[in-house]
Amino acid sequence: MANSRQTPHSGYHWDGSSDRFFEGWYYRVTLPNRGQTFAFMYSIEDPIGGRLHSGGAAQILGPNDGYLCRTFPNVEQFWASSNSLALGHWGRTDLDIPPQYLPPAKFEAHIREGYQATATWHQGMIRDPGTNEYCRWQYAIAPVYGWANQDAPQQSTAGLLSSFEIFEPGWQILMAHGLASGSIEWNGKLYEFTDAPAYGEKNWGRSFPQKWFWLNCNSFDGEPDLALTAGGGRRGVLWWMESAALIGIHYRGKFYEFVPWNSQVSWQIQPWGGWQMQARNSQYEVELTGTTDRPGTPLRAPTEQGLIFICRDTMHGQLTLELRERHGQRAQTILKANSSVCGLEVGGEPWSEPWYSSAKFPWVVC
Repeated sequence: MANSRQTPHSGYHWDGSSDRFFEGWYYRVTLPNRGQTFAFMYSIEDPIGGRLHSGGAAQILGPNDGYLCRTFPNVEQFWASSNSLALGHWGRTDLDIPPQYLPPAKFEAHIREGYQATATWHQGMIRDPGTNEYCRWQYAIAPVYGWANQDAPQQSTAGLLSSFEIFEPGWQILMAHGLASGSIEWNGKLYEFTDAPAYGEKNWGRSFPQKWFWLNCNSFDGEPDLALTAGGGRRGVLWWMESAALIGIHYRGKFYEFVPWNSQVSWQIQPWGGWQMQARNSQYEVELTGTTDRPGTPLRAPTEQGLIFICRDTMHGQLTLELRERHGQRAQTILKANSSVCGLEVGGEPWSEPWYSSAKFPWVVC
């Protein structure tokens, strides 16, 4: 990614210690004309090696919420840059060199299974040996928005304090919106695309959230220059737990940020099927409603017990978004948008009850 759009925390966070640690990356491409999405999820746990949960994985949520997963137990075949967004993990290969970024043609010729990803390139191949289902992908990425106004210095998603080991886990939106061009082959079906909406984020840490929810979309009806990321969860802050949430909107070059230190954020999340959020600050207010009648797909996530099925996703959520500008006691709508390809997720501890809560600085939770 161009330096002007590289966000904080783009680099790999592991410091070489033997403490429990994980880092995860998320790349996504939406194909509006097909009504389908591909979401790629990479993780590495306890990279020091020799631990019960040491290893990596690649998961893909594909067409119609189909699922594919491949583990990469050898942590020595994982590589990542501490200075920029760049990572990869090799599985089967005939190369006898340390893992590293390869020219795309060399990767294609020598890496039988694995992946490599940067801010501007994404490539890989995985196959399930049990079912023989597979996915092969390679596409270029042109970043449009990081996490800030388009031409401004990029921000930490969780604020300045996220540079310290205070919040666990950390969370960073790497690219709120970009344009992807290339191809993805899914079980023999080839999807080719040009300037398809793309997205990227990551998380990392030494502990794990108790529960969380997430809404994400950058493919809206009639609004090509619009991207939304919203979510919240219960996470560790030093020696206590907090509930926090945020909504970030990029629209026509401007970033609308609703976070606990500048807004009050509220949410009403069902165990599955319904996501509602509202946020308000001195200038703007926003309402989000996400719904789905699909069952969703269970996904694995790093936990204290290793990589286990602990969250549920769909990439076919219905979303309505309304953004308003405040004028005293009045508010004027400046954006109403809809999508049928919104990413929706719940995760963590069993969701037996709806989660109704709100948060504002200093993380007073109601």
